Amino acid sequence: MGTDKLHAEESEAYFRVLIEAAPDAMIIVDDDGEMAIVNRQAERMFGYDREDMLGKPIEILLPERIRKRHVGHRQGFQSKPELRPMGIGMELVGRRKDGSEFPVEISLSPVSTSKASFVSSVIRDVTERKRMEQDIIAAQQQAERAKKANSAFLAAASHDLRQPVQALSLLNGALRRTVKDERALEMIESQEHSLTAMTNLLNSLLDISRLDAGAVTPEFEDFPIQRLIDRLSAEFSRQAQHKGLEFSSCDCPVVVRSDPNLLSEIIQNLVGNALRYTDSGKVELLCDHSDGRCQIDVVDTGIGIGEDQQDAIFREFHQVKPKGGSKEGFGLGLAIVKRLADLLRHDIDVESEVGRGSRFTVSLPLVEAPADHADDDEHANEPVHKDASGLIILIEDDVNVANAWGLLLEAEGYRVAMAASATEARAVVNHLDEAPALIVSDFHLLDGSTGIETVTDIRDHYALNIPAFIVTGDTSKVVKEAQTVDNCTLLNKPVNTARLLSAARIATRTGEVPAD
Repeated sequence: MGTDKLHAEESEAYFRVLIEAAPDAMIIVDDDGEMAIVNRQAERMFGYDREDMLGKPIEILLPERIRKRHVGHRQGFQSKPELRPMGIGMELVGRRKDGSEFPVEISLSPVSTSKASFVSSVIRDVTERKRMEQDIIAAQQQAERAKKANSAFLAAASHDLRQPVQALSLLNGALRRTVKDERALEMIESQEHSLTAMTNLLNSLLDISRLDAGAVTPEFEDFPIQRLIDRLSAEFSRQAQHKGLEFSSCDCPVVVRSDPNLLSEIIQNLVGNALRYTDSGKVELLCDHSDGRCQIDVVDTGIGIGEDQQDAIFREFHQVKPKGGSKEGFGLGLAIVKRLADLLRHDIDVESEVGRGSRFTVSLPLVEAPADHADDDEHANEPVHKDASGLIILIEDDVNVANAWGLLLEAEGYRVAMAASATEARAVVNHLDEAPALIVSDFHLLDGSTGIETVTDIRDHYALNIPAFIVTGDTSKVVKEAQTVDNCTLLNKPVNTARLLSAARIATRTGEVPAD
């Protein structure tokens, strides 16, 4: 036997060993489309013995309905052979000896010898992968259905759960203004404390659910950060004074880019936490800016947070436990802060030392050209008069809430004209002998109309731009249209009665709703 022939035989034997050892099914087809070489994996995949495959057309491994078409595809490849996947963009199917079909992936490559040309195919059964893909699609569809159901629940919860809390809050405010007995006032104050806790929990749970459901869409704008700091400082100074703490804030005459409502919620939660976990000393709301960033710091002299807990504090229901007891709260504030910061793409940082206090930092984009916004809130320094008077039109379709509104406003000194729908409101204004000083309307009304439409109707009737409050528990984008109405502000349920009445005094005295 010649040396060349021996080498050829050894090479062929080595080639066949390689094909047999391949992890995938391999079939080599000649120019006539007949199978010339098959490996063990191909036998197992298709259920044929090797003898039943060799010399047979490759089409026997395909469903009958596509065999004729495949002959044309095969001949087209043979006329222009190149390494490529087979059936790009198509669902490829193989057929076993028992007639069962299964999805496959096939890679083709031309093989040439001195005597003939062949096509090598590597075949992979992708049944399991297809099943996993279908499972993923089904899971995605289920998640989408759950998201829609969650959104529907949130829409209902935002209204239906807030309504009774709103009525209780309004009644509590009315009682505080009418009851004189000291013991009764103590009970009313205790009731207010419980209502505040219930409101905070409800708001936090709904906020967490809305954020996790992707139902919150930030609305970015450029605005002076001082406006937000001033409003929050006025609110938290009273709380700090009640606890015997010092509260201070700084001037920060810069313009930032964020969603003012969501950023306000972040800072409210941070300052609220600082006040809750500080028993003595002070809480500071600071602001600085450099390198195109504005940095807002909330600093306290409270109990501090151990280094081992500084990541965990942003998880739901995690609370830092002080020695000797527990603090009020539900462990949701910082979880909301983290989600909101991620949504706004603002950085959150914390530095803390047990027993010495904490510093929480929010970093957000700074607008390049800060401007003087000293006149943004022209009513900020106006004195607040305790005596309230004037006519208010109230449109509310829930009888309990409407009665609570009426009692609160009348106890404050206002006269109130009530309606349950836009139709009733039009009838009411036809019998009034004076224009109202303020319109207060729920957003969703009985007859399918909205507070925006009702406010517009009343203003058109009197040809006056009457100040208006639109109250809602709904947080959808449709409701936020109310924010674009001139001389109108959107109040979320449950409304804080003290802030409401303060805003009402400004609106009825000046004819304009306050900026915040």
